Amino acid sequence: MPADDSPWWTRAVVYQVYPRSFQDSDGDGIGDLGGILQRLDHLADLGVDVVWLSPVYPSPQADNGYDISDYEGIDPLFGTLGQFDELVAGLHARGIRLVMDLVVNHTSDEHPWFVESRSSPDSPRRDWYWWRPPRPGMAAGAPGAEPTNWHSFFSGPTWTLDEASGEYYLHLFARKQPDLNWENPEVRQAVYAMMRRWLDRGVDGFRMDVINMISKDVGPDGALHDGPQLPGIPDGDGSGSFLCGPRIHEFLQEMHREVFTGRPDRLLTVGEMPGVTVEQARLFTDPARAEVDMVFQFEHVGLDFDESKWHPRPLRMRDLKASLGRWQAGLADVGWNSLYWDNHDQPRAVSRFGDDSPRFRRDSATCLATLLHLHRGTPYVYQGEEVGMANFPFTALEQFRDVESLNHHVQAVAHGADPAGVLAALRRMSRDNARTPVQWDASPHAGFTTGTPWIAVNPDHTEWNAQTQRTDPASVFAHHRRLIALRHDLPVVALGDFTMLLPEHDEVYAFTRSLEGDTLLVVCNVSGSVQDLAALLPEAVDAEVVLGNLPEDDPAVLRPWEARVLRPS
Repeated sequence: MPADDSPWWTRAVVYQVYPRSFQDSDGDGIGDLGGILQRLDHLADLGVDVVWLSPVYPSPQADNGYDISDYEGIDPLFGTLGQFDELVAGLHARGIRLVMDLVVNHTSDEHPWFVESRSSPDSPRRDWYWWRPPRPGMAAGAPGAEPTNWHSFFSGPTWTLDEASGEYYLHLFARKQPDLNWENPEVRQAVYAMMRRWLDRGVDGFRMDVINMISKDVGPDGALHDGPQLPGIPDGDGSGSFLCGPRIHEFLQEMHREVFTGRPDRLLTVGEMPGVTVEQARLFTDPARAEVDMVFQFEHVGLDFDESKWHPRPLRMRDLKASLGRWQAGLADVGWNSLYWDNHDQPRAVSRFGDDSPRFRRDSATCLATLLHLHRGTPYVYQGEEVGMANFPFTALEQFRDVESLNHHVQAVAHGADPAGVLAALRRMSRDNARTPVQWDASPHAGFTTGTPWIAVNPDHTEWNAQTQRTDPASVFAHHRRLIALRHDLPVVALGDFTMLLPEHDEVYAFTRSLEGDTLLVVCNVSGSVQDLAALLPEAVDAEVVLGNLPEDDPAVLRPWEARVLRPS
């Protein structure tokens, strides 16, 4: 992929805004579009190229906006369409594109489509969703009468009984998030028309929520299939019937033709795809197939727990190297990688993969950022990551807001789990860690709101905040600026080949990037102990330092959490 012909997003860095927690402009304690407008210069100063905006559509907020009741409006909680247009214009004026969240595997149960679908088995939109009778020979509502045994991502069965009709509807997530039936061509055309209207409004693309779940493995008779039994609960794993289903490539290619083909600007399409493999991702992101530009995969954020994220275990660095290295190699000649540590669904990176103790928080945050941004792919920065925000010190269940976390607590305790152990897992892995307000300054509520925030601000905001870091050349923020500039300035960072070094070493993560005679050697000490760099990689000792996260010292050793980008002589 020659530099001159490469898509713009190979040189770009994306910044995710989770509006509810970004900036509140009206004192109601919830972030909004007016708040984002107040912080545009922060994004411009950071140097990012794209903002991915999590949902701001009208929603009952059962899943913080990922349950949409109107695809073409703005929830009054967040503002108005006029403010949205102002946001598009303000970002474009700063050279930043805007990517919207597209949530079309499911709607809210309050969406007019579902309200009409639910109104009668004879409704013209009944087949827009997945309605099924109880299992043969079983009464509706009886235990185990659900059409399949699938377990919901948010705990419990994926089926809810509609007592009026005696049928069940499918929801892979919360019961207020019924799945759309993409087998129905009317559903697909309605979605494509909605997408075209947002693009006409100036949006530059879409991040597509769980898009690889839209195709279900349905039999000729309309039957869906049970999955293998899950341990310890009455439900089964239905993922074999809905992850990358039989028509997924057909649907995405049709979407591309109907929505993106022929538009003058090169738009960005990102598919969030839980469970996707490297081999599948090559197909999804092959430009010749015209499906999506890149995928979000979850392999590397599944390495530090056992059967579920609620059973965490220590991460082995060699496992992380094997995973990220496999994706780098697998998409080297075809397709493209998304690079991320955290987002609105993941714990904070510095707490999860680094060391958020006072001694090493700044160093490990900048080390992790260096490691990520120097891989081949498009880096994603999640709001607050650029100032080293950490997990919240949760001490009680009442502090949590996330439906996934609260549902898990109810189910786990009901099945005999120790409440203290469940709370410990929530503290470490809950999505609420990512959703505490952005820490803008040291004032009450971190400058996020003049009211009472919808979820508590991390008490460490008095020390860790954007205002303090913006003028500090050694800050996490300043280091992110340098990393982003490096991708803009050096073609080797955007497009260079990737070669993993020291694959079995558990403390030093090292690799090279090479393009047309230019080579960078990246060495990162992902531990709290000193590493003998001279013994591990002698060529690194005399190399030119292009960028480091610590002041230059002894070139023969790597201090704890030290990262260097080098140009070998």
